[in-house]
Amino acid sequence: MPTETKASKDRRSNRKAREGFKLWLMIAPFIVVTFIFAYLPLYGWIYAFFDWKPPFALFSSHTPFVGFKMFTMLFTNSTRVGQIFQVMRNTFAMSGLGILTSVLPVIFAMFLSEITVGKYKKGVQILTTLPNFISWVMVYSMAYALFTSSGMLNSILMNLGVIKQPVNYLANDTMTWLKMQAWNVWKGLGYGAILYLASMAGIDQELYEAARVDGAGRFKLMWHITLPGLLPTFMLLLLLSVASFLGPGFDQYFVFSNAFNIKHIQVLDLYTYNIGVAQGSYSLGTAISMMKTIVSLVLFFGMNALSKITRGSTIV
Repeated sequence: MPTETKASKDRRSNRKAREGFKLWLMIAPFIVVTFIFAYLPLYGWIYAFFDWKPPFALFSSHTPFVGFKMFTMLFTNSTRVGQIFQVMRNTFAMSGLGILTSVLPVIFAMFLSEITVGKYKKGVQILTTLPNFISWVMVYSMAYALFTSSGMLNSILMNLGVIKQPVNYLANDTMTWLKMQAWNVWKGLGYGAILYLASMAGIDQELYEAARVDGAGRFKLMWHITLPGLLPTFMLLLLLSVASFLGPGFDQYFVFSNAFNIKHIQVLDLYTYNIGVAQGSYSLGTAISMMKTIVSLVLFFGMNALSKITRGSTIV
């Protein structure tokens, strides 16, 4: 068998280097965009160490350096501690409900894959995926048209004689956590199922054929083949959701918040906005955001280590 010459080895090495450089050029724009929008703004963290008030410059005599005063204020002021406790309770409740309902896209994808009529299957998938692309402002507009005191639901119930006085379902604090999670499920169910439908394509079809030969029905195929095949994807997404436990979102809670439900709808991101922008305490809001980011990183790397121990593979 002829041995490979040094010249051919060099040509192969140069070819691999050129291919690698081309691939790097393809991802370079995404690296630049990520750096500009994700890492460059971290310079703003410096505001957490100054008592900054607009319109003064950051290092002027009107903006004294206060060190960790903004951080200690979060734990020494009794009023602030009570607010943070309430906010963290809401954040944990919303994120916990999100984790509990994370199995719904799995179940939905499994049953959707069992639909044999192509047009019906495609129609259901389109109808359940579209809400993901509707902004939360539009979702709130729909909710306002349906559930306010002059909305469609009240009109129907009053015409049927079910209620005598209209009820403003948006301007009350009844079951706020469950209502917000219901909107989350409605908006993300179809889109979340796409990942699991893609994972199903990677399951060996011979397993299904062998199980059918053994007399397995649809539900046994789903339970013994489809579900185990989807577990790695589910566990990965679950670990990522736990890592972002302190960040259930902002847009939804911002548009649905009002004076009646603020006690149960104000999560950490919304609280940071209210402190930093609405109340003008920019330095304190930055400090809260910094602490949230640090805790989220700790959770992420902790879940990464747990994934390596339990699954033998890491997230990153």
